[in-house]
Amino acid sequence: AHAEEDKTRRQEIEIRNQADSLVYTTERTLGEHGDKIPASDKSAIEDALKEVREALQGDDIDRIKRASEALTRASHKLAEVLYRDAQAKAQGGATTGAGSAQGKAKTAEGEVVDAEFEDLGGKQ
Repeated sequence: AHAEEDKTRRQEIEIRNQADSLVYTTERTLGEHGDKIPASDKSAIEDALKEVREALQGDDIDRIKRASEALTRASHKLAEVLYRDAQAKAQGGATTGAGSAQGKAKTAEGEVVDAEFEDLGGKQ
């Protein structure tokens, strides 16, 4: 009898921890990139965050699960925007050809350093 109670309690703790982690990562991501999404999507995410926080205050595990799922769905819009942004940056950064004899590299301080290199084609 106690084993079943322990299993149920462990599942409840895992659900709470997952919800808490989801709230934390969503809040952090929204804080960093919230300006890149439409206000309606941002509002939906904030509402879903509020619902999960409120659900975590109580003992209704099903409510926590439902609220977490709703937050996950709402935050997909944020993930889509970040993915598109990353794709655009990757495409924009790939404008120099691989066979270029000259390239510019950024140092840790952000300075641009001119450099020349020669492809030895595997010869050393």
